[in-house]
Amino acid sequence: MAIYLRPASLKAALSTLAQASGKGRSAHPLTVLAGGTDIYPTRAGKQAWLESFPRDFLDITQIPQLRGIRRDGRAILIGAATTWTDIVAARLPPAFDALKQAALQIGGLQIQNRGTLGGNIVNASPAADGVPPLLALDAEVDIASVRGERSVPLASFIRGNRQTGLARDELVVAIRLPGHRASSRSLFLKLGARSHLVISIVSVAMLLDQGADGTIADIRITVGAASAVPTRLAALEAELRGERLDASLIERVTPGLFSVLTPLDDVRASSHYRRAAARILVRRALANFMEPQVEEVAA
Repeated sequence: MAIYLRPASLKAALSTLAQASGKGRSAHPLTVLAGGTDIYPTRAGKQAWLESFPRDFLDITQIPQLRGIRRDGRAILIGAATTWTDIVAARLPPAFDALKQAALQIGGLQIQNRGTLGGNIVNASPAADGVPPLLALDAEVDIASVRGERSVPLASFIRGNRQTGLARDELVVAIRLPGHRASSRSLFLKLGARSHLVISIVSVAMLLDQGADGTIADIRITVGAASAVPTRLAALEAELRGERLDASLIERVTPGLFSVLTPLDDVRASSHYRRAAARILVRRALANFMEPQVEEVAA
């Protein structure tokens, strides 16, 4: 018989996970359920091909500690079960604009009302739209179990396609985002087969902080869907940091600076196309931070 548990407290949820993990690897693990927007389609596909699929669930939707957005000193904490609709409605600094823009492109309104930030991270899809903005924000993942709590950088938490550093008895409880200067701005751009309701072919999140002298004080650039894990372009960031933000800078975004990407060939696009598209999106993102007439140069 399938198991469906719905604890009302974080303590009860962690205790349940610990008990299930203690049964050994031969037992079916509990699948954590929040929005269910990834679990149910995956389950349906496996069932259609007569493969094993999740049967035992731990529903965390009734745990109040996992919802909401709050400040912790200078940091902002977003509960793991916070929905995309909650993020769009929240009053957040301009540095978080990319995260809000990504939230508005994750499925339709029904998906945004159900899907959660924590689920998008734990699912660890290379094309997860929420991950590039979070990487640009230097996000950390707050994790809890009956053994204690820990916090790890998102960049090391996601280890590959559908692979994370989460143990079987652990639960992601929040995403921790450090404070950013009020002058920091961010942008999210996504390329798909159509404008909405589509998996990304390539996505780009860019966070930029411009100094009073017009130079780039800080910049973070992350590309999604072009490697097994969304990837920060550290070499390109170093190339642009400290430079004046003007149209000539766009020409500094050269193909060689995208060699760190390892895109795959699949039904949506070739690896060559993805790498070229990533460069174009980065150039367009830079142009968006400049004067309107610069935008036509970006392509």
